[in-house]
Amino acid sequence: MVEVGGRPLLWHICKTYAAYGVTDFIICCGYKGYMIKEYFANYFLHTSDITFNLNDNTLEVHQSATEPWRITLVDTGIDTQTGGRLKRVAKYIGDEDFCCTYGDGIASVDIARLIEFHFSQGRLATVTAVQPPGRFGALRIEGDRVSEFLEKPTGDGGWINGGYFVMSPEVLNKIAGDETLFERGPLGELAKNDQLSVYCHEGFFQPVDTIRELQLLEEIWSSGTAPWKVW
Repeated sequence: MVEVGGRPLLWHICKTYAAYGVTDFIICCGYKGYMIKEYFANYFLHTSDITFNLNDNTLEVHQSATEPWRITLVDTGIDTQTGGRLKRVAKYIGDEDFCCTYGDGIASVDIARLIEFHFSQGRLATVTAVQPPGRFGALRIEGDRVSEFLEKPTGDGGWINGGYFVMSPEVLNKIAGDETLFERGPLGELAKNDQLSVYCHEGFFQPVDTIRELQLLEEIWSSGTAPWKVW
């Protein structure tokens, strides 16, 4: 719920998905989940022009900027691990393949292409691989001289889990319970059994684990050139 441009990071993630036609969201609530519920409970009110008639306790909505989203908020426990949270919302997912992502980062992933890639592979799950943003400047060295100075280059050629998944509901059957860490058990098993595809995203990716990273996103948003703003 930390804000970028006056909107929660969660809102930015939903807006990105919605731009590609995904508008039905299930949010796994944990610590301070009530804040997420209160935000969306009052969202219509905060994004509309309204006249309150205090005489007869009625209201008139003149104009609303509310997005046509359907949002299911599920209390999945404070101490529940990532796999356990998915297990707890299984009954709301149904029998269709679904998208899944974390709420502590943002990327310019083309969701439509990711979904298309997933179905073309015929595996149970697809994970998006990204190259993490560099933290330090790097030197390109030739012999005893510096040939180029690179200001915080993206990654070092390695790929990491970017957190944007597409999965079959069958994957949820591989989760034992609340204590299951999705990244260690189920994903490892899927990879071992050749049921995990990888979609390589070379574009923008930014986790938000520190105040500095949050400030960086704010600066990018304020510049008017946010790569994830596709709406």
